[in-house]
Amino acid sequence: MKRLRVKGGNHRGFLLLEVMVAVMVLALGVVALGRCVQNCLAADQLKEESARARRALENAMMMVEAGTVPAVESKSEELKGMFAGMTLKTTRTLLKEKNEKDQEVAGIYAVTLEVLWTSRAQKQSRRLTFYNYPRPR
Repeated sequence: MKRLRVKGGNHRGFLLLEVMVAVMVLALGVVALGRCVQNCLAADQLKEESARARRALENAMMMVEAGTVPAVESKSEELKGMFAGMTLKTTRTLLKEKNEKDQEVAGIYAVTLEVLWTSRAQKQSRRLTFYNYPRPR
């Protein structure tokens, strides 16, 4: 008597192996996608913090130009409100510049504003330097 062979009987183990490989590839894809999303969220957070720092610099520059901030050579202050967690460092130096007639121009200052903060255990900073000619009172 001849034995009848069932078709596909030896291929059941191979099918299991194929399914396991497919699940592994899918799992790796999900892990990679999760890392991409995590990196996008971190970049978005850094972008938001950088925008807050730029707003803090703009506010401080306007206050210096308007003369509402007392003129000091150097100071550092912790910011409050929407800028909490940031430190503003202000440095002012007198410039000795000359005009086209080789005459000294007095009273022009170079003002440097720097905002420092910590994001994800890394120090971040933004800096703005501009010239200021305070109005006499």
